[in-house]
Parts: sequence; structure tokens; C-alpha cells
Amino acid sequence: MSIHKHIAALTMVRNDDFFLRKWVEYYGRELGRENLYVYFDGEDQTVADFCQGVHAFVHPKIGTQVVAAEKARLKFLSERAAELFAQGYDLVIGVDADEYIVVDPKLGTGLREFLSDQKIGVSLSPLGLDFGQKLGEEGDLSFDETFLRQRHYAQIGTRYTKASVIAKPCLWGSGFHRVKGHNFHIAPDLYLLHFGYADRQIQENRLGDVDRMAQGWQKHIYKRSRTIRYATEKKARNFDRWTRLARICQTWCRPPYALNKPAMFELTIVVRMPERFNGIL
Repeated sequence: MSIHKHIAALTMVRNDDFFLRKWVEYYGRELGRENLYVYFDGEDQTVADFCQGVHAFVHPKIGTQVVAAEKARLKFLSERAAELFAQGYDLVIGVDADEYIVVDPKLGTGLREFLSDQKIGVSLSPLGLDFGQKLGEEGDLSFDETFLRQRHYAQIGTRYTKASVIAKPCLWGSGFHRVKGHNFHIAPDLYLLHFGYADRQIQENRLGDVDRMAQGWQKHIYKRSRTIRYATEKKARNFDRWTRLARICQTWCRPPYALNKPAMFELTIVVRMPERFNGIL
């Protein structure tokens, strides 16, 4: 039997209680709420009631424009991760509030147990799945059921195959997409599920968020929201076959402008999640 490692998860959030509630619920169950660290971006933010038992901090707002603010945000979170290592943590997970790292249920093991069994030099990456909403089949996302009983279609996305799990102090690149100065390693049977653009109503709410628009998020939101179109229009492929091929492809293919990020020949592959995932998130 392996010895469970001491694992923390951290995130920074602004005006996103919907996904943060699920983040706290999920990672709290997998790692323990006492190992979660949530930083609210801006002193106009308040700590939500559902964060009880979590290390929650209100921090002065970081930046006003999306690119500069994102770099500063990840520098801040990298520094917080280094502090957690100094406190005795073995691993630190860094993800956005709408990102959930899950182990394939076929293994019958939880996240903490799975990560405790991995040999991690600097970082470990789950395979990224970017969820959309299949319009005409799937309704508004809610907490009445697990997310994966409401959303079944995801694009295999290189943008979400992130260096999310680190084993030593280092510097995350913007969005946790890479660890600067180090290669990435994709774990088998580990997935990062991104739900940020999996609901048309939430997307419209974000476009109506004056604060987000002032920071320059409009172009980004429109670009990423095409996942809804992919989920609605593209034929869904076999999950096990295509995720296996994607791991191979993303391990060996790299974009010329960033050799420590994965690539996949610009393929747009949508998969349907197997039923075994339904109750996990």
C-alpha cells in the first residue's frame, strides 16, 4: 500500500462563485478542505459561505488587462505554491475554478491515491477535455445533478493539457499551461475537465460582466465558446480510442513557438464521455 502524499490545491477567482462551489466540493472531497487555498482577486470580493473550512484569502486586484494580469496572477500563485512546499506539502495542484482533475473511474481510485503513486520530477499533466453544450439535447448547467450527467461531449483540447500538478517550486506560465524551463509529462488515466464554456447561459452572463469586458476578455470568450458549436455539430468519437491516441500525439508533437507545450496537428476531435464518469463530478 502506498503512503498518501500531502497534496494541496490552489486557485484564484473573481466573480465566479458558480464554478468555485463545485471546485470546493470536488477537491474538498478528494483532498480535504483543509488542503484547499482560494484567493479572491480584488478587495471588492467576498468569501462565499461554501468556502467554510477552506483557506480563503481576499487579495488586492491583480492587473486590469487580461494578458498582463494573467502573467501576474500566475507569478503570484507560483509564489504561493512555493510557500506550500515550504510548509511540507509534497504536491501542489494549480487550476482555475472551472477546471477539475479527475482519475478515470475504471481504476477505482481517488485523486489523492492516484497522485501519491506517481513519480513526478517537476510537473504532471492530465489530458485536457474542454466541455461544450450540445444545444437541443442538453439544458442549462445546474447543481441539481452532477456535471457529468448534464454534459457528455468534450473536445480533446491541448490548451487544457496543463502542467497542473507540480512536485517542487517552479514558475507556471499563464493559465497553468506550462512550467517555465521544464518539459511536461502526460499521465495515463488522468483528465482535466474544463467547464468554463460548457453552458451558453453562463457564457452570455460573462459577456455581460462589465468587469470582464473592461479587462479585455471579450475576444477570448468568443474564441473559446466555439466549444459549444463543436459539441453541437461535430460527430462524437469513441472516448477510449481517441484519448489514447491523443496522449501519444500530444506527448510527441510540440508547437514550434513553445516546445514545452503539447500539440495535436490542429485536429478538432469531440468525444462522448463514457457512462462510468457520470457520478464522479
